[in-house]
Amino acid sequence: MPSNNILANLFTTLFNTEDRRKDNCIVVPTSKLGIEVLNTLKKEGYIGEFEHIDDKRGGKFKIKLLAKISKCGAITPRFKVKKDEYGVWERQFLPSYDRGMLLVTTNQGVMSHKEAVDKNIGGFLIGYVY
Repeated sequence: MPSNNILANLFTTLFNTEDRRKDNCIVVPTSKLGIEVLNTLKKEGYIGEFEHIDDKRGGKFKIKLLAKISKCGAITPRFKVKKDEYGVWERQFLPSYDRGMLLVTTNQGVMSHKEAVDKNIGGFLIGYVY
């Protein structure tokens, strides 16, 4: 039975496929949030190119992997984070200060927590990757 949490499914598939040393993976189904998350991961260098394939059944992502992810996951529930609280969450989810990133959904879209800190905005934590 497929999980209802599209994001958790996305992170799990990425992690499991990376773990098997494959160089690409297919993730179904897709979502607008999924696209934003993948764009952020790509921008930060965790994944390569990806394409969104519309098969009229929820769609799928074909993602090029770069063997850069050692662990990733969705964060549920989506904790609200104020702009000065990222340090607390980094310590909880990331292995060390300068390694990995938290994914935050803000009123300006999905971004890494570092970008959110630079822009001085809060949001909701949706995932982590390192």
